[in-house]
Amino acid sequence: MDSLVNSAIAKVRSARLSFCRFITANDTGDTGAHQAGFYIPKCAARLLFETPGQKGENKSRTVHICWQNDFTTESRFIYYGRGTRNEYRITRFGRNFPFFQESATGDLLIVAQESEDDYAAFVLSSDQDIEDFLAHFNLDIGSLNRLIDTSASLEGKDILDETIRHIVDKFEDFPPTTELGSLARECYNTAFHIKADQLCSSPDTILMHWFNTEYKLFRNFEDKFYRDAYQRPFSCCQDLIDFANSILNRRKSRAGKSLEHHLATIFSANRLHYEQQIVTEGNKRPDFIFPSGKAYHDIVFPTKDLVFLGAKTTCKDRWRQILNEANRIKDKYLFTLQQGISKNQLSEMKSEHVTLVVPEAYRQSFPEEFRADIKSLSSFIGFVKSTQA
Repeated sequence: MDSLVNSAIAKVRSARLSFCRFITANDTGDTGAHQAGFYIPKCAARLLFETPGQKGENKSRTVHICWQNDFTTESRFIYYGRGTRNEYRITRFGRNFPFFQESATGDLLIVAQESEDDYAAFVLSSDQDIEDFLAHFNLDIGSLNRLIDTSASLEGKDILDETIRHIVDKFEDFPPTTELGSLARECYNTAFHIKADQLCSSPDTILMHWFNTEYKLFRNFEDKFYRDAYQRPFSCCQDLIDFANSILNRRKSRAGKSLEHHLATIFSANRLHYEQQIVTEGNKRPDFIFPSGKAYHDIVFPTKDLVFLGAKTTCKDRWRQILNEANRIKDKYLFTLQQGISKNQLSEMKSEHVTLVVPEAYRQSFPEEFRADIKSLSSFIGFVKSTQA
């Protein structure tokens, strides 16, 4: 694991409060919104002020933020409450601040409070660093933008959590990844009375709820099966390291396959013909081919009716991996939960004939001039249906 990730994890572990979110085009100015500084949602206001801001008044304070263990800025926390505004931001970073560059869009911003006026901040750029950090705290990529719960305590406050606990009680070991996804869907659908037609009318929303429910379910399994182990002292340092690595590897393995399982269920509910992990040129295995592997390998089948979809929770670095996974299909689609990607990378994707597919709610995090080219899950499903009519 990279030393910067280790530093970020250590700071968050020892912090009074900490927070993370993806840097969006709105932060870097790529949307043309001309907003100032990093936006902090109201649910994380305690990171900035002891008491919440009052509508009708602005308030601010000056703090010191050490970035990347490298340089420090004298920055300002501000609440804008006058007029129509009602938001919190971190501002004043000085000239040539590196993380307001367009290339920082899609990076993970982490802010940790060390004392009343001293903070540590990190910006993680690579997919691997981001996944390592999220895995360490068992954070779900679809539910960031809030204070980090370093205790990983359970949140049993509603019927969904009661359903999750009931299912977890039945197991004596972690279920396989495929079964875990199925259980998560069962939990959410039971708790909120989801009907089959909702998978067709609201696929973007349902997918995100399933993804977040699986995250909560997995945390409950961890609490059950690891509780005894982490309450006992380890005999040596290596035993502790081995135990920690086994947890991290299980978390990353689950996150990597979770998205594919939920997408497949959505596609089946919408009666799309598809096949997963077919073998193509160079023994590549694309995530989804519509309508089938047989059609892909049939040279008589019209190429215009073949559709490729890759699925990656984060794609800032890894989107290029899909380019040679199905040579017969020039225009490729990539579903991701990445919130915001830089203009340069979006331009690169366009030149390589890659079209992003994201949950509808995420489209606003992308530069305005690219949004028309980015599909929601619902619009992608409609497109595939048109090829299979």
